[in-house]
Amino acid sequence: MWLHMLQCQYPVRINASEIQRFSDFPLSKKTLKGLQEAQYRVVTEIQRQTIGLALQGKDILGAAKTGSGKTLAFIVPALELLYRQQWTSADGLGVLIISPTRELAYQTFKVLRKVGKNHEFSAGLVIGGKDLKEESERIHHINMLICTPGRLLQHMDETSYFYASDLQMLILDEADRILDMGFADTMNAILENLPKKRQTLLFSATQTKSVKDLARLSLKDPEYVWVHERAKFSTPATLDQNYVVCDLQQKVNMLYSFLRTHLKKKTIVFFASCKEVQYLFRVFCKLQPGLPVLALHGKQHQMKRMEVYTCFVRKKAAVLFATDIAARGLDFPAVNWVIQFDCPEDANTYIHRVGRTARYKEGGEALLVLLPSEEKGMVEQLAQRKVPVTEIKINPEKLTDIQKRLQAFLAQDQELKDKAQRCFVSYLRSVYLMKNKEVFDVFKLPLAEYALSLGLAMAPRVRFLQRVQKQLSAKEAANGMDHLKETEQNKNSVSSIDKEGVEECGTDANGKVSVNKRKEKERRKETEECSASSEGAEESGESEGESEEVSEEEEEEKEVPVPSRVHNTDSMQFFEGDDEDDDDTKDLDLLTVKRRNVFGVEAQDNPGPVSSLYSKAYES
Repeated sequence: MWLHMLQCQYPVRINASEIQRFSDFPLSKKTLKGLQEAQYRVVTEIQRQTIGLALQGKDILGAAKTGSGKTLAFIVPALELLYRQQWTSADGLGVLIISPTRELAYQTFKVLRKVGKNHEFSAGLVIGGKDLKEESERIHHINMLICTPGRLLQHMDETSYFYASDLQMLILDEADRILDMGFADTMNAILENLPKKRQTLLFSATQTKSVKDLARLSLKDPEYVWVHERAKFSTPATLDQNYVVCDLQQKVNMLYSFLRTHLKKKTIVFFASCKEVQYLFRVFCKLQPGLPVLALHGKQHQMKRMEVYTCFVRKKAAVLFATDIAARGLDFPAVNWVIQFDCPEDANTYIHRVGRTARYKEGGEALLVLLPSEEKGMVEQLAQRKVPVTEIKINPEKLTDIQKRLQAFLAQDQELKDKAQRCFVSYLRSVYLMKNKEVFDVFKLPLAEYALSLGLAMAPRVRFLQRVQKQLSAKEAANGMDHLKETEQNKNSVSSIDKEGVEECGTDANGKVSVNKRKEKERRKETEECSASSEGAEESGESEGESEEVSEEEEEEKEVPVPSRVHNTDSMQFFEGDDEDDDDTKDLDLLTVKRRNVFGVEAQDNPGPVSSLYSKAYES
């Protein structure tokens, strides 16, 4: 249609430095009304620099800290583009927004519903829950589609009347995360099915080689927007960040003590694996710390995850146990604390975890729990990434010991005991699979003490660790045999030395160390290292006769958030009014405590900002 050829570009260049509020942009009354009703008035830095360029039809490659308002930075231009082109449902797909995870796509859709509710065009969400046929019947009526990569490609392949030939704008949200999750081939296939003549907005927290390759494929003469490129720190200034060094066997006690003294706060606790979340969630529900306890992890069905997300958003005070599935993009309003119970894989993961608080210029606090073996390497990584963290101390006398209560729970509940065993194995596997061995060393962990802290009488047998130990022992034995053989050969060589064989025995004619001598030294060093690792493993493990066994099927790898893939079922929703999220809980007032010294934390007297309680969900 001729309407598709209209350009949504403003002839007058918009001066970003003069923009303070959304009303300063030349936006339609319908968009401005939606922003005002959703209580979005003052623009953030990424919005100030991005929206004006996007309104002029520019391709954009943008990056900003988490919680800086990127969602509105692309939703506002998308709405304006279709509005000024007088887009209708008969015109088909005009804007395509691709997100890495279902949760982020759902959150983006909620913001779109609030801001765009006064416009006439339709929007749909493809994230899971309905079969492909049901989606196919509606998808060709959608003007703005928010989806995950796998499901979109499936519709392109299998839905005959789904077409994107008139697409005006492509938006890639968290592009680095999309590629990290293995969607590079999927994205290439999607791009091949999209028209070349379009506007593209790509947002990414990090600029990896794969992101740059994707940008070359997707963008034409893009404008680069680096909001915090020259910032002193990689995290918001309103975020107060500390870390504590805590022995593994005291971590559960520390978490319980913390929650008991933060009953009126909203806290997210990050764990390394699903089975940790499952077990500790069940245990803390039984312990009844005094505030609602929720759990969010990748093994839940999609509808359950949405239910948990919505429930936590509505609560004024609660704790959410979560894996890294909640670490990227998700917007949880008024989160006061982010606790990293397990050390993050790297500095990037740390930054995204703490990004769940101190959002949109609000205050927040973060606490990183490190084992003694993790402290040096992790703190150095954070310093290199310009993350300011301060060590604080825990007074052991202020910790509440809940080990006996956990033992009592497990003695009465075999299912809970099984979960504890799986939690034990799962945590060890997550540590073992970490790439940075300078920070993560599974053989330095006190396994027996850790098992007791979970309520187990003894450490379960960990088969994959036993296999590793056997491999190390076999390698050590093989290296030892090689050493003996080589020594014997050298002795024989010395007894029959001749001019041609000088280099094969200890020294050459000039007195230099020979090649074989150097190799022998390297082998000896390697043998000593393997021996040390094996000894450490034996000291920290339990003998087979005394340990409880966890079957091979119950061992799991470290969880990775997985979005809807090609064969997953997704659901679709449309603009059907604006559902308000009314808070249905009372603020728990079981104990009033001071802000910081809650279990004897020794730190400087620096109260810092505290997040206000508000119901509006700020965009990511």
